Amino acid sequence: MSQTQATMIPTVTLNNGVKIPQLGFGVFQVPEEDTQRIVEDALETGYRHIDTAAAYRNETGVGAAIAASGIAREEIFITTKLRNGEQGLVYEAFQNSRNALGLDYVDLYLIHWPVPSQGLFTKAWNAMENLYADGLAHAIGVSNFLEPHLGALRAASGITPAVNQIEIHPTFQQRDLVDTSRSRGIAVEAYSPLGQGADLDAGPVKYLAAKHGVTPAQVVLAWHLHTGNIAIPKTSSPKRMRENFDAAAITLTAAELISINALEQGNRIGADPATAAFTQF
Repeated sequence: MSQTQATMIPTVTLNNGVKIPQLGFGVFQVPEEDTQRIVEDALETGYRHIDTAAAYRNETGVGAAIAASGIAREEIFITTKLRNGEQGLVYEAFQNSRNALGLDYVDLYLIHWPVPSQGLFTKAWNAMENLYADGLAHAIGVSNFLEPHLGALRAASGITPAVNQIEIHPTFQQRDLVDTSRSRGIAVEAYSPLGQGADLDAGPVKYLAAKHGVTPAQVVLAWHLHTGNIAIPKTSSPKRMRENFDAAAITLTAAELISINALEQGNRIGADPATAAFTQF
């Protein structure tokens, strides 16, 4: 049996009891024409958590891969996200995503960005509560929400987001936001978990990779898992898919985790959620 086949991915129990595989597979920037093949490869590797979004324009390919896989629907955790320009059209946007995916429900539906300049994200959240109540989304959450945005939801709603999906990697850890989210019962999910590759050249990461006989990416993903983050790396390479998947079998010591924690530099790669205002159309 290969290491990949033997690796067990831990789950995180969300605040409503739903379990999410802690290591998933992201399809950001995967072209629609390649999505089905790449997601089929990921499912064959063993991933059971796929993260997409309406803005990625590849939900149809994700759905086709699920349909072709032969894997029972309840064994695959699917996340998709509300496009920024559709915060006032939640039900219609969700139905479009659900139809593209070819699914009766999604496991997790997220507001992709708060876009505070629109002043619509609390209204969008209230509409998503109805999707959750109707069982169309088994959990609802947010992405790129900072503390003020989380506070606004708290004031406007009785339902706490299940997940806050934010940029986290060794040189950009957002510790205060992570602590705030977790203190409110919100699971933290890391996108760009490898710093889009930039963090893999850090000295401590390379040292630990050599010490453990693994790749730098595996070290960083193991760090995410040990620190409690849900992580969604992406790659089109079946070899790297297997390597990333096997990160769940790596054990890092407390001292080794601290050496990666020390890489924090405030190196944000993506847009700042406080000011981001693109529509994604």
